[in-house]
Amino acid sequence: MGLVCLGNICRSPMADVVLAQRVDDAGLAGVIEVASCGTGGWHVGQPMDPRAAATLAAEGYDPERHRAQQYDATWPDRFDLLLAMDDDNLADIGGPGERVRLFRDFDPVGPGPVPDPYYGGPSGFDEVLQMVERTAAALVTALAARLAPPY
Repeated sequence: MGLVCLGNICRSPMADVVLAQRVDDAGLAGVIEVASCGTGGWHVGQPMDPRAAATLAAEGYDPERHRAQQYDATWPDRFDLLLAMDDDNLADIGGPGERVRLFRDFDPVGPGPVPDPYYGGPSGFDEVLQMVERTAAALVTALAARLAPPY
């Protein structure tokens, strides 16, 4: 599963870390690959935004493994599902399709964009984490049901 935002330092890496942890906890790590990228290349190779990392670490997640990477033409072939964080990101990767959707299309609270917290304060990162956690839980539950053992 590929997660896509603008710079790959806030939203998609937060979703990547949380979703990868949930996939691992569900025993699906060998079956489901999770990665994130940005449509822009400004931050390639850099760790996630320190505020995003601190928000994750405060909740027991490990943000240290992340290094920003840029979306390229191989991602649609590499992943069965691409999930964009907002409509602009979705448009940048070719628009919606059978295997290309918005991340929050799976949010039990309802669809919509994941707001970019980059220019705001700490509460924006907390809000993103809440969206990411509940959406990741719903995604893993749905995937586990579709991928009944044996994996």
